[in-house]
Amino acid sequence: MVFLEFEKPLEQLYEQLEKIKQVGEQSDIDVTPMVKELEKRIRKTRKEIYSNLSGWQKVQLSRHPERPYTLFYVSHIFKNFIELHGDRLCGDDKAIVGGLANLDGQTVVIVGHQKGVNTKMRQYRNFGMANPEGYRKALRLMKMAERFGFPVFSFIDTPGAYPGIEAEERGQAEAIARNMFEMAQLKVPIVVTVIGEGASGGAIGIGLGDRVYMLENTWYSVISPESCSSILWRSWDYKEQAAEALKLTAEDMFRFGLIDGIIKEPLGGAHTAPEEMAKTLKRHLKQTLQELQQIPVDELVQQRIMKYRRMGEFEELAPVSEKEN
Repeated sequence: MVFLEFEKPLEQLYEQLEKIKQVGEQSDIDVTPMVKELEKRIRKTRKEIYSNLSGWQKVQLSRHPERPYTLFYVSHIFKNFIELHGDRLCGDDKAIVGGLANLDGQTVVIVGHQKGVNTKMRQYRNFGMANPEGYRKALRLMKMAERFGFPVFSFIDTPGAYPGIEAEERGQAEAIARNMFEMAQLKVPIVVTVIGEGASGGAIGIGLGDRVYMLENTWYSVISPESCSSILWRSWDYKEQAAEALKLTAEDMFRFGLIDGIIKEPLGGAHTAPEEMAKTLKRHLKQTLQELQQIPVDELVQQRIMKYRRMGEFEELAPVSEKEN
C-alpha cells in the first residue's frame, strides 16, 4: 500500500495494525480487541483526512500510482473489448487506447488515455501523454462509431499532450483542434469521464461530449499546478498555491458549469476499492447512455454545440468614439 504525504497518520496506524497482527499469529495472545480498536481509529482518521482535502491533495490523489486506469475500467465495465490500433497516417500511439466493446448488449466505442501500471509500462505508454497519432487514432475510431451508430465513451487521464518537438512537427495542435471540431458534430452520444488527471489540450482532445463527468478526486485545468507555479514564480515550490488559484477540482468545475456531474469515489480514493469504483461508474454510464439515446440525433448535436457555446463569461465594451481616442 502506497501512502501520500498527507496520509502519514494513516500509514503509522496501518504499521501498528500489521505489527499487532503479527504478534497474534506468532503467539497465543488474543489481539482481537486491539485490532478492532486500531481499525476503528483508522476509519476515524481516514474520514478526518478525506473530509476536507485541498486542491493540491486532490491532484496528488489523482496521480496515485495504484489508481485505476482506463484499461482497468474497460475490463470491469465492458465485455469483449477489441482494441484497435493505428491512425492510418503515421503510427500507433500507445498513450491512447481504443476499440470496440459491449456494454450489457450495446456495442460501444471506447477511447481513453492509458498511463501504465509500472515503470516499464509507463515508459511504453509515454506516461499517458499522447502524440498527434494518438488523437488521430481516437478520431478514426469515433468516426467509425458514427458510421455504425455506436455510442462513444471517453476516459481522460493525462498530464497533457506530449510536448516534444517531433509531436509539434507532426501537427499536435491541429490534431487536437480537429478532434474538437469533429466531436462537436459527431452524430452519436458521447460520454466523457475524467478518471485521473485532465490537463490542457491533452484532455480536451478526447474530452468534448454530451455529458462530461469527473470522479471525485480528479482535476481538470488548462495547466498543471507545477507548470503554473514555474511560470508565475519561476519555481515549482508554489504548486500548492497554484492548485488553489486554478480552481481545478471537480467541485470547482461543476460550480462553473464546465462539467455535468461528479461521481463519488470510495473513501480514500478510487484505488482503495477499485472494483467498487468500477461498479459505481458502470451504473452511472449506463444511466447516462439511456438518457442520451432518448434524444433525436440532430437535437443531440445541437444541444452539444450550444452547451459549449454557453461556457465562459465575457463583457462587451461600448465602442470608443474617435473623439475620445
